[in-house]
Amino acid sequence: MSDASRRPPRSYSASQSPWPARRVPARDRDAKREAVIRAAARAFSKHGFHNTSIDDIAGTLNVSKPTVYYYVANKEQLLVECFVAGLELIRAALDHRQQPRDSAAAQLRRLVGHYVQAIASDYGWCMVRAEDQELSPEMSRHIKAMKSEIDQGIRRLLRAGISDGSIRDCDPKMTAFAIAGSLNWIAHWYRSDQSLSPAAIATAFASTFFDGLTPAGTPARVSQTKKSAALRQRRALRP
Repeated sequence: MSDASRRPPRSYSASQSPWPARRVPARDRDAKREAVIRAAARAFSKHGFHNTSIDDIAGTLNVSKPTVYYYVANKEQLLVECFVAGLELIRAALDHRQQPRDSAAAQLRRLVGHYVQAIASDYGWCMVRAEDQELSPEMSRHIKAMKSEIDQGIRRLLRAGISDGSIRDCDPKMTAFAIAGSLNWIAHWYRSDQSLSPAAIATAFASTFFDGLTPAGTPARVSQTKKSAALRQRRALRP
């Protein structure tokens, strides 16, 4: 038996376990399952996926190891469930049926807000780092498929925005990569007790994405190519 398997369960940051110390009849299964997933997400974020055991997660909630296994088959599935839990916020923003009359740009702004909330939540680390873990081929494909779903959703909104005139012409693929990449990086520096609120971060990022870095009222710069062409034309017209 390894040292890691012999050590007592760690005590993570305080979490409100729906299981009291004394034994009670099982109820509120959904709430308990969510508590297991959230406790796992916090543990993975603090200690890493491979340094966290099912015993650690069970100890955090004051339950037995079999209780955790009642909700998930193994630790790998638990990581994927953490990924999915964070993804739900983003999926909700991609549901165009919620605000069918909004412009694509307005929908994309809302998506940025939901994305920041997800990354700044307990599930942010799992959303960003899940694919980096040594997962089974099946689980890796599942993670990649879900990430592709979000990427394609962002591209779809960009194309729709170009079509309805709410977003300037751009490369949807590269722009989607830039948006998702910058939002995912929030997980590396965000601290709930030190940083701006998720709403403030979302506003700042949306402003950069949609307004750019050009000061308000500053005319768009003419490209160097157009400047050179205009200069050559003026010289050609001189007597």
